[in-house]
Amino acid sequence: MAARIIDGKAIAAEVRAEVAAGVEAMAAAGARPPHLTAVLVGDDAASATYVRLKGRDCAEVGMTSEALALPASTTQDELLEVVRGLNANEAVDGVIVQKPIPGDVDDALVDATLDASKDADGLGPTSLGRLVQGAPVFVPATPAGVQQLLLRSGIDPSGQHVVIVGRSILVGRPLAMLLSMKAEGANATVTIAHTGTGDLGGVTREADILVAAAGRRNLITGEMVKPGAVVIDVGTNRVDDPSKKAGFRLAGDVDYEAVREVASAITPVPGGVGPMTRAMLLVNTLRAAQARQ
Repeated sequence: MAARIIDGKAIAAEVRAEVAAGVEAMAAAGARPPHLTAVLVGDDAASATYVRLKGRDCAEVGMTSEALALPASTTQDELLEVVRGLNANEAVDGVIVQKPIPGDVDDALVDATLDASKDADGLGPTSLGRLVQGAPVFVPATPAGVQQLLLRSGIDPSGQHVVIVGRSILVGRPLAMLLSMKAEGANATVTIAHTGTGDLGGVTREADILVAAAGRRNLITGEMVKPGAVVIDVGTNRVDDPSKKAGFRLAGDVDYEAVREVASAITPVPGGVGPMTRAMLLVNTLRAAQARQ
């Protein structure tokens, strides 16, 4: 029997409805709506689309938002000055600097310069440090989205063996910290693997919950998945497709058709983790605004 499809779009809609209720409660108490500013450097089409969708999400839940578009020639010092200006702006609750940033810019320095109380992406050193300590404030949006996909699908990681294929600071490492915490919705035994892991298939076949986040299309095949495992595909790889308006389509790190015949539940690409990442960004922005009232 084919795996149950975990519908990220539907679950993200649930999260957005909860955020909208939180925004309404703030308004009823006389507070202004939360505000998110996205900084976009350069003209990368995918990044521009993501920022536009984030703005649409904000409008749906009653938040205000702004996209600051900077030229690709923006220097590191110029970008840091923009970030410092947003830090000082009391009308701004949450800030994201869209990645990747073109040019010779130190992403880590940008994240470290951003005021920790406005770190909607949860990728600054304070946010990540709090997560490692087991006392998170702003959890990185994609790991938080993965956790919510599991919980809202009736899949409790507690006591399960989670294997994460991917070690990035965006997904793999913070997700490992999040799911290994002694807390509700976590308490898992977590293994981090990657494309350099010897006998990767042998490791992934041990997983009760397998998360693919390596950025390599079809890395996870049907033979690499334990029968009945839950598979979460974080990959977003571009595949040329002249039939699409954009000229490409998105594909995950999982061989979807093969793996869905083995797994008990699986996320599609697109429509799985992606919508949840944006939804959890709204959650972080709401929390930031609530803390500032």
